[in-house]
Amino acid sequence: AQAKLIGTDPETDLAVLKIELPDLPTVAMGDAASLQVGDVVLAIGNPFNVGQTVTSGIVSALGRSQLGINTFENFIQTDAAINPGNSGGALVDADGRLVGINTAIFSRSGGSLGIGFAIPVNVARQVAAALLKDGVVARGWIGVQTRELTSELAEALSLGDAKGVLIGGVVSEAPAAKAGIRPGDVLTRIGDHAVATPAELLTRVAALKPDTRVAVALRRGSQTLNFELAVGQRPKPQRAAEED
Repeated sequence: AQAKLIGTDPETDLAVLKIELPDLPTVAMGDAASLQVGDVVLAIGNPFNVGQTVTSGIVSALGRSQLGINTFENFIQTDAAINPGNSGGALVDADGRLVGINTAIFSRSGGSLGIGFAIPVNVARQVAAALLKDGVVARGWIGVQTRELTSELAEALSLGDAKGVLIGGVVSEAPAAKAGIRPGDVLTRIGDHAVATPAELLTRVAALKPDTRVAVALRRGSQTLNFELAVGQRPKPQRAAEED
């Protein structure tokens, strides 16, 4: 049978395929949020096209991000052997429940060095639900380019020990620009969530529904300001300069 492509989400490296066959077996769904470092996991795939293969390992780390693999990263790290051909395969727990989708490895040789990454099943289910419903994943966007607020930058901007995300640029006519946010502002909160890193802000903004409104708080010099802005829809991926 030939699979039909329902939709893709390049920013998480996920896709949904449909196969018209009766009585296909299905995998039991697990909960990646319940994983702990040290839990036993199994990676299933077809490495180097040799045939279906199962390797075992443990959860080495959780919440891995800023690896430069995908736009949105919250990976499960495992030492179960993952090689070319494993991408898209299942990562299951000791009870056979799906907890992740294998996606990438760190390797200098092209083979497994015990540092593999999987997309949590919770993320995969959210993406799949959006693709099945709408054919695309609609994410929030406010139109800012960000930088990490280091202690040196905070001192240079006379911000003291302020925590937040430095706004490096604002897209013309984007929601942030229309609300009055400027380069040099430090965004400290979006909605009910404090933000401290560009990756955290990216995730929080993307989780917002387009065409809704959200409150943001920021520091501008010695002032603390509050804005409300309309959330836009995130444009297609721009690899040259990611925008939130």
